Amino acid sequence: MDTLASGGVIAYPTESVIGLGCDPFNQSAVQHLLRMKQRPEHKGLILVAANQAQIVPWLQGLTEEQRQRLDASWPGPVTWLLPDPQNWVPSWVKGDHQAVAIRVSAHPLVRALCLAWGGPLVSTSANAAGWPPAKSMLSFQHHQMRTRLAVDYAVPGATQGLKKPSEIRDLISGQRIRAG
Repeated sequence: MDTLASGGVIAYPTESVIGLGCDPFNQSAVQHLLRMKQRPEHKGLILVAANQAQIVPWLQGLTEEQRQRLDASWPGPVTWLLPDPQNWVPSWVKGDHQAVAIRVSAHPLVRALCLAWGGPLVSTSANAAGWPPAKSMLSFQHHQMRTRLAVDYAVPGATQGLKKPSEIRDLISGQRIRAG
């Protein structure tokens, strides 16, 4: 956790790919991650959490039906776009979007990371623009040798082997943004 607390970027296994993560509230850390990935800030990033208790500010004001949709899919590989009317999440995470993308992970290691950190982390695939996402720590190491993906710490472990990245859905409209 020292790496995250000092503004570092970590690599860690998720449900389907190796992810990159950092403290979402540390602008310098997020901008460093974006530069490594060569990803424009306006696209936004996903936050990953261990449980719904870590994302209470974004659950306030939701209808019972909306809460049931979350409960039915979490923990699991579904990322929901949740309203952020109080602007809890900074623009360097949300990009040009009003909503925030959040997933409560089913991966035991991701959950342990978020619990140890005490809140959600940025979660984005460990690949530079134009490269396929790393599916294992070995393929991530190959990415590192060929790209700017110089992380401060790599958490050992394996993905859960899911073939596709998380599905992304808009909680308000129910619209599927990205198929899983």
